[in-house]
Amino acid sequence: MQINPSILSADFSRLADEAKAVEGADWLHVDVMDNHFVPNLTLGVPVVEALGKATDTPMDCHLMIEDPDRWAPAYVEAGAGSVTFHVEAAAAPVRLAREIRAKGARAAMALKPATPIEPYEDLLPELDMLLVMTVEPGFGGQAFLDIMLPKIRRTRELISRHGLEMWLQVDGGVSASTIERCAEAGADVFVAGSAVYGAEDPDKAVRELRALAENAAGTTGLCGHQAAGR
Repeated sequence: MQINPSILSADFSRLADEAKAVEGADWLHVDVMDNHFVPNLTLGVPVVEALGKATDTPMDCHLMIEDPDRWAPAYVEAGAGSVTFHVEAAAAPVRLAREIRAKGARAAMALKPATPIEPYEDLLPELDMLLVMTVEPGFGGQAFLDIMLPKIRRTRELISRHGLEMWLQVDGGVSASTIERCAEAGADVFVAGSAVYGAEDPDKAVRELRALAENAAGTTGLCGHQAAGR
């Protein structure tokens, strides 16, 4: 069970300090938005590169951008240990996943809430992680969509059917009140924004969320640092 705090909910004027405030996290989730694929604009390659120099926590970059086939490799070069592209935006998802892996990062594919997993079953062996969005991408602080729980379950069933060692991530509205349902449905990587950075002690919030997920899944599991070989 891995907890990935989203810096979208952090203080952008203090990103280095905010990264250090969650040193117990498994990954640091970096939301990249281009104001085209989603109606918001956040940060890009230079900030990711600078952030990577300020923290030892590996970065998990979620690209909510158009033309990820062109831009995703640059995020690996900037220091991201995992790069997620949206299948709705990718022209050649298999080729892109292979390029991300070839550059040394984990390749992940994201699905918007309305995008079904079933048409992409054959792509699963090309991926290290699948992200099921539990809100519409583009803004932090949204309410969790319970209607995504059956999709999480179906995705976990497909992963198990193929015998894959793939992580299943959820992003959107993850908090102490929703993380257990996600873990029970089969997710094992959780992006949490305001639930972590809105807490008085962000690092404590990370530990508490992980404990809730582990208890719900009935496992102590490996932490992401071990799983990532850190």
